[in-house]
Amino acid sequence: MDNQVKQFLTYATIGVVNTGIHWGAFGCFYNFLDWSQSTSNLLGFLIAVTFSYVMNAKFTFKKEQNLVGYIKMVLVMASITWGIGWCADQSDWFPLITLVLSSATSLILGFVLTKLLVFR
Repeated sequence: MDNQVKQFLTYATIGVVNTGIHWGAFGCFYNFLDWSQSTSNLLGFLIAVTFSYVMNAKFTFKKEQNLVGYIKMVLVMASITWGIGWCADQSDWFPLITLVLSSATSLILGFVLTKLLVFR
C-alpha cells in the first residue's frame, strides 16, 4: 500500500476516536454546562486535538513531537472551529450541524496542516 494512503488511513482512524472525544466533550459542555456552541466546540476540539497530536506522532507520522508546529496548527484549526461554533450561535443551528462541519473541516484541513506544520 502506498505510504501516503497508509498515513491517511491511520490518520483517519485516529480521527474517528478524535471525533468521539470532540463530540462527547461538546455534548458535556453544551448540554450539561449550558455553554454556547462556540465555546463548547472550541473546548471539545482542543481536548480532542491534543489526543490526536500524541497518537499521530507515534502511529501516523512516527516522528518526534513538534510543539511549535502543533501550536501553529492548533491556532489555525481552533480559529476555524470557534468560527463554525460562532456561526451556529448566531444562526441557531442544530448542534449536530456544528459538529459535522467541524469534523469534516478537521479531517481534511487538519491532515494537510498536520503534515505541513507539525510532522514535516
